[in-house]
Amino acid sequence: MRKLIMKMSISVDGFVGGANGENDWVFKTGDEESKAYSVGVIREAGLIIMGRKSFEGMAPYWPTATGPFAAPMNEIPKALFTKKGFAGIPPSADQSPAAASWAGARVFNGDLAEGIRELKAEPGKPVTAIGGAGFMRSLIATGLIDEYHLFIHPVALGSGLPIFTDLAIPLYLKLVDVKAFPGGVVARTYRI
Repeated sequence: MRKLIMKMSISVDGFVGGANGENDWVFKTGDEESKAYSVGVIREAGLIIMGRKSFEGMAPYWPTATGPFAAPMNEIPKALFTKKGFAGIPPSADQSPAAASWAGARVFNGDLAEGIRELKAEPGKPVTAIGGAGFMRSLIATGLIDEYHLFIHPVALGSGLPIFTDLAIPLYLKLVDVKAFPGGVVARTYRI
């Protein structure tokens, strides 16, 4: 059985995006060491999962992207979860392995918890969840996350998109690792 890891950047006041979903603050506050560490976390994944909105935003971008995140984002298999259906990636002239990786993503459009249990029951390296606030809130509500990799950035947004809201019961976490970086980002790993 493989574990489910949530990887998320978060502001010091608890938001994963600004009021309109903006996340430029992640790139303004990161440094080379924190980026390298974050890439390492992604590289450990056997499968990257996200919600439909994030997938639709990322699929056209990553196949032609450069930089340290491009290789793992394009090489690691992906799955997306949707409640509203998914028509697939529009045909493209790009026949690269990177584009094929995104086009070949598994699509889950049923019960989120059931899909997560199915993925966790498969053999292999961890399933790593990335993406937006709505998907993460739904994922937290399943109670199936084994580890939270939270990258706390040195910025207070004042308002925005939280992920730890509307919890049915308190979520008690055990801090198992902390890594601070020169630019002020702190990576915290929590387990249930």
